[in-house]
Amino acid sequence: MIKLLGIVLIAVGFALRWNALLVVVLAGISTGLLAGFSWSEIMQMTGQFFVDNRALTLPVILMVPVVGLLERHGLQQHVAALMRRARAATAGKVLMIYQAVRGLTSMFGMSIGNHASMVRPLVVPMSESAAREAKLLTPESGQAIRAHAAAAENVGNFFSDDIFVAVGALLLVKGVLDTAGVPVSLDDIKLWSAPTAVWVLAVGWWRYRHLDRRLRGKAAEKAEDGA
Repeated sequence: MIKLLGIVLIAVGFALRWNALLVVVLAGISTGLLAGFSWSEIMQMTGQFFVDNRALTLPVILMVPVVGLLERHGLQQHVAALMRRARAATAGKVLMIYQAVRGLTSMFGMSIGNHASMVRPLVVPMSESAAREAKLLTPESGQAIRAHAAAAENVGNFFSDDIFVAVGALLLVKGVLDTAGVPVSLDDIKLWSAPTAVWVLAVGWWRYRHLDRRLRGKAAEKAEDGA
């Protein structure tokens, strides 16, 4: 059981809002040491895992300087101008639309971006600009909007990629279940994945409406305190 101490470290680190990358690295090193691996073996496995999964990590790493260059040339200013013209837009509506679009594209195996290439440079500025136009944006509400934007990416992508065989996740689920001795067909997995994706969309709609209400409530409280 002591080998699972890394999970406890991650939970504690995230709860205390320590640097996420540092927490995960320390948790991985601690788990390796408790499992009996030497420092050299842990570093070797870390490098090997990075090389084996470079197709997933390198696009994100390479996207960072591209996004920085776009922001330097006024990407967020253009996004804010777009939101000023969309009078009916709210932070919740922007996030709801993004989650729905992300889920639809993920269902057919198409990726329109991720946290580095879509959420950080586009979705968050659009949501914050909508809240700013409604005079609802504060440092606290900005953090809440960013958290909901990250969740929209994760939820929209994760719960919609088991509906069609076009996405490898469906075959991965079947392979794991077959290995565990649980016979299941692809049609069965798709049958139960579809209502899950619809339910997640409904939960997202409720969460984003609640976010808009909370932002308006905080703004009203601030206005009353100022009066």
